[in-house]
Parts: sequence; structure tokens; C-alpha cells
Amino acid sequence: MKINRKKKHSFLESSAASDVAFLLIIYFIVIAGFNVNKGFLMNLPAKDSTRLILSEDLLRFNLDEQGQIVYKDEILTLSASQDLIQDAHKENPNIAVVLTIDSNTEWQSVVSFVELAQDAKIDAFSFSMKKEE
Repeated sequence: MKINRKKKHSFLESSAASDVAFLLIIYFIVIAGFNVNKGFLMNLPAKDSTRLILSEDLLRFNLDEQGQIVYKDEILTLSASQDLIQDAHKENPNIAVVLTIDSNTEWQSVVSFVELAQDAKIDAFSFSMKKEE
């Protein structure tokens, strides 16, 4: 009596090869390092630092809901704000920039101002949301 045996397929003819290839692709994707956008890299003060900033060393800017930069009740452009910050920084290296943001301001206006302060190499930068009245 003859026993029917299944024909043995080679590794390349079977679906096992595609499974192994798929798993290898997943493996290499997982171990590969992804370039993650880290956002704004700003120097933060050390935990034990006791830096005092005088009130006259503060440059206070406001971003209104239209994204306009307001400094001492005067509307400034980004370049005028940058010039003002750089001039103040040249006069006083301990200058601190404070930005108050209206809750309806577009995020791109905030990002542009933060980049401006970062380009001016300001060590002390603070921003907060405007308190609702």
C-alpha cells in the first residue's frame, strides 16, 4: 500500500520566507534611532542657582489675540522687537524677557517670538498666559 506524502517545499517557496522578512523589517525599524523633534532647547537654570533679577532688568512684552507684539503700549514688529531685545542685552547682559500671551493668540506667533528670544541668546526668558479678568 502506497502512502501519500506531502511534497516538501523549499524555504524560499513557502510563506515562511515572507514572514521572516517581515519580522526582520519590523526589527530594524524598532532598533533604528528616530530623529525626534525636541522643541526649543533653552538653557535652564541649575536647581541650586539663586539668580536674582531686578525689576528694571525685565523687558515685558504682550502678545494680543491678533498676534501683535505690544511693548509699553506700542505695537512692534518681530524685527523691531528683536532689535529692542538685542540692544537691551548689549547694555545689560542680565536682561530678562517676559512674555504674556493672550489665550486666543495663534501658536505660530508665540513660536516666532520664542525663536526671536532664542536667536538673541537671552539667558532669562519667561512666558505665561494672560489671566482672564
